[in-house]
Amino acid sequence: MTAPHVRSAFDVAFWFLDQALNHNEYLQPQKVQRLLYLAQGYYAVAYSGQALMPAVFVAEEMGPVEPNVFMAFSRGRPDIDLDMVLPQQVEMFLESIWRKFGHHSVDYLNRLCKETQCYQKARLKGRGRIKLADMREAFTKGDKTPGVGQVVRSKIMRSHTGRAVAVKSWLPGLKQAPGKAKSNVG
Repeated sequence: MTAPHVRSAFDVAFWFLDQALNHNEYLQPQKVQRLLYLAQGYYAVAYSGQALMPAVFVAEEMGPVEPNVFMAFSRGRPDIDLDMVLPQQVEMFLESIWRKFGHHSVDYLNRLCKETQCYQKARLKGRGRIKLADMREAFTKGDKTPGVGQVVRSKIMRSHTGRAVAVKSWLPGLKQAPGKAKSNVG
């Protein structure tokens, strides 16, 4: 397994917080936690088991938590020096997560995350660690969560002629939906 695609979970947490600010929204700490969890799980599915960020998720009673980010944000947004330039594929991926889940309430995201098999498995151990492999398996099955194809969607952009084209970052191993034609920019 290769290294995570971002340096820290803080990079992703701050990205979500900045998205909320750009939409004039307040992002509750629990919602940040659920978005981090969903991003890590879906990234593992979309990118063949790779981690988006170096993070450990723990099955707390309130839901899955990345304890380092949780503690750092316990008194508000921490003053951390980060390089906020993320790779383009990561930005596009996070935009997909934000579009799919950013508008949902904390209660909805709590229910969704707590229903995942990996959370429930870790919860049986008390405050058990949620393993990345278990996250990938749970999000692949998608019994209680949307499938990765419903989350990681194309972004509509314009070609040099002004024609609308669907673009998304390359997702190795992700099968194209039946009946969908590949689009070429040209």
